[in-house]
Amino acid sequence: MDYKVISADNHILEPRDLFVTRLPRQFRDRAPRVERGADGGDGWTWDDKPPQRTLGLEACAGLGIRVSGYKWDEILPGNYDGAAHLADMRKDGVDAVVLFPTVPVHAYGMADKDFALALIQTFNDWLYEDFVAPDPDRLIGLAMLPVDHGIETALAEFERCLGKGAKAFFIPTFPEIAYVEPQYDALWSAAEQAGTPLCLHRTSGGKDPTGGFQFNVPGVNMAGTVTRFFSGVGPLTNMIYTGIFARHPRLKVMDAELNFGWIPFWSSLMDYIYNKQKGWAKFGTEELPSKALGRNVFVTVLDDEVGFDLVGTYPYLADVALFSLDYPHSICLWPNSADHIARLTRDMDPVAKDKILARNAVNVFNLN
Repeated sequence: MDYKVISADNHILEPRDLFVTRLPRQFRDRAPRVERGADGGDGWTWDDKPPQRTLGLEACAGLGIRVSGYKWDEILPGNYDGAAHLADMRKDGVDAVVLFPTVPVHAYGMADKDFALALIQTFNDWLYEDFVAPDPDRLIGLAMLPVDHGIETALAEFERCLGKGAKAFFIPTFPEIAYVEPQYDALWSAAEQAGTPLCLHRTSGGKDPTGGFQFNVPGVNMAGTVTRFFSGVGPLTNMIYTGIFARHPRLKVMDAELNFGWIPFWSSLMDYIYNKQKGWAKFGTEELPSKALGRNVFVTVLDDEVGFDLVGTYPYLADVALFSLDYPHSICLWPNSADHIARLTRDMDPVAKDKILARNAVNVFNLN
C-alpha cells in the first residue's frame, strides 16, 4: 500500500453502551456508562451519579471547542465507529491511523484488579472484533496491556491480542511498578520478538504525580496542556539510561503527542550527562543515549513549527518523528491536515518529509 500520510496519534471514544453490554455480568452494575449531566451534555459516569464533566475537549472534532456540554448525538460517529472514523480520515487525505483508548485507561491504578482487567479485556475484544474490522491495515488499534496485574497476566494478554491481529500495544505512563525494574524484561523481549511497538501517551494511564488535568483552575488548566508536551522526558530518559534498549536493541517505544522542538536540547543534555558522569554512575548502556532516538524511541508531532524548522539543522529529527492529527481532540489538525502539512513542510527535504508523514510509521508499525 502506498501510504502518503499516516496519523500516529488518533483517539477512540468507546461506544456509550460498550461496557454496560459487554463486561462480564458480575461487573455490569459498575460499568462506566454515559448519562446526562447538569449542563445538558452527556458524560461518562462510574457510579450512577451525574457525570462530573460532560463531553467536550476530548470529542469536539468538527464542532466548536468547548470544555464540556456536548450531547452524544452531537459528536461525530468517527469517535466510536471504525468505518466512520476511516471515512473522516479519507476526507482529510489520511491513509492510516494509530488509535489510542480513552475510557478504559482509568483501569490503571485501580484497587479492584479483577474489575480493571475486565475493562481492559472488554476494550481489547471490541477493538479488534468491531472498531478496526472495516480495515485492519488502515485502523491500527492499540491493545491495552494490564501491566499492573503482574508480568504473567500482561504477557498472556499480549499473546491473546496478537492472536486477534494486534500490531502494537498501549502501556500506561505511570505503572504501579516502574518500567526500570527487571521484571519487565520479559515484556520487552516479547514485544521485540513480535516486532510490535509499545506506545505511551503523554501522562495517560496510572496515577499522575502532578495531579492530572485540573479543568476548573484557571491558568493551571492550560498550564497542564503546555507542560504535558514535555512529559516524555522522564520515562524516556529512564528507559534509555537504565539500558532497556541496550538489552533489547530491536524494541521500539513511541510516546504520543509530545512534538519534537525540545528534542535537540534533550538529546544533547543526555549525551553530556552520560559522558560527564559515566565513570561512577553505572549507566545501563555503553553507547551514547542519543543513539536510541529514531531507532528505539519515537514521538508523534502535530503542528510544531519549531520542530519542523529544526529538521534542517538536526536531520536525525526526521527519523524520530511521526506525524499525527490528534482526532477528535480539541487541538486536532482535522479536517485541515493538508493545509498544515503544506505549511510545515514547505522547504523540507522530500526524504525527511516522507519519513515524518508516513515512512516512519510504516516502519515502526510494520505496515504493508
